[in-house]
Amino acid sequence: MNRLPVYLQILTDLELTETSQVSSDQLAALANVNAAKVRKDLSYLGTYGTRGVGYEVAFLIYQIKRELGLLTEWKTIVVGAGNLGSAITVNGGFASRGFPVVAIFDVDPRKVGTIVGELTVRNLDEMCEFVRANGVQIGVLAVPSTAAQSVADDLMAAGIGSLLNFAPVVLTTTKGVTVRNVDLGVELQILGYHEQLRGQASSQPNRVSV
Repeated sequence: MNRLPVYLQILTDLELTETSQVSSDQLAALANVNAAKVRKDLSYLGTYGTRGVGYEVAFLIYQIKRELGLLTEWKTIVVGAGNLGSAITVNGGFASRGFPVVAIFDVDPRKVGTIVGELTVRNLDEMCEFVRANGVQIGVLAVPSTAAQSVADDLMAAGIGSLLNFAPVVLTTTKGVTVRNVDLGVELQILGYHEQLRGQASSQPNRVSV
């Protein structure tokens, strides 16, 4: 499941270049996995390529979108109109992938009423009513860690079923609510670890066999 969004992005890019067919080897190379894994992943969708021809790009895009629930748009709101929240809001890539950002909220009176992209920042007090009235399904938390749990509680009480959390804190959620955490600090630490390994490898003297 985790690789399907990667395949979808690759296939969408291929479609833009008017590529109509793709082989498992080609898709594997672009996704940095082996071809057997690609064929196994796609077989779960009931999709089997034609030997010597491969997969039809447009149909494969449709099947992956169907599996990921992307044939329907999922209304999304952003909580937090700081640099991160604003960047998420103006990212047109979310809408094109089926996640239109329909509102952005903040508690800071200096930000409420300002324009972010095509949206006016709303007061946080309006959030729950907006979620209920507009059938919002996904909430993005771009708030400080001290505020994240309170905001999540309000969103869940308003009926939100999925949360994307950028705050560096583990949220307590009710049963049936899905949370995806994106801790940018942790991701940078992982990159730092790999840079350290790369540096250690490059500093090792070359061994000559005798």
